[in-house]
Amino acid sequence: MASQDDLKRAVAEAAVQCISVHFGTAAVIGVGTGSTADLFIDALGPHRESIAAVVASSERSAARLRERGLTVVDLNDIESMPVYVDGADEIDAGLSMIKGGGGALTREKIVAAVAERFICIADASKRVQVLGRFPLPVEVIPMGRAHVARQLAALGGAPRLREGVVTDNGNVILDVHGLQIRDPVALEDALNRIAGVVTVGLFARRGADLLLLGTPQGVVEFGRP
Repeated sequence: MASQDDLKRAVAEAAVQCISVHFGTAAVIGVGTGSTADLFIDALGPHRESIAAVVASSERSAARLRERGLTVVDLNDIESMPVYVDGADEIDAGLSMIKGGGGALTREKIVAAVAERFICIADASKRVQVLGRFPLPVEVIPMGRAHVARQLAALGGAPRLREGVVTDNGNVILDVHGLQIRDPVALEDALNRIAGVVTVGLFARRGADLLLLGTPQGVVEFGRP
């Protein structure tokens, strides 16, 4: 029986093939952060000669990409990027996601906003009917932590500070437990209006365009409805 790592590796390799078929070899590729993104980076390594450059969503991913011989460029130095590949902590049938378990949600959201296409790679355990079983990360300016936590609690969540974590941007993360997110776009908008919030780990307004889901029966593709 395939392990979770086997499923992640299968979708990482499927993403490399998808990029080769649909985007050619001269494209700049956006790369996410997390355990599945790490496997995607490993799968990209053997193809480094045919990839123009990559944009990383975190210092962690940038270091791994360089170790695999890929050219990492700053997002500000490129004009277009056809595709961004990243994992998700949860993804629903509408391809809205919870992301940020690895702490890179702000940079992930920026890179996703620039990309023309967002390919999510995930194992079958990440697909859910209703988002919220995985705690929702919210990146917060440190001086606003208590204020934001009170606002999150007023919206029905149970925020907890992610202890010992400082993001690449110098901020802290509140993980919000106990949510059932039936309208991801509305909640994303509401949380973005709270003073002190940098980014919320809801990717609904800019969800995935394609999901490559690793299942025991193989990799299954789901497009945005």
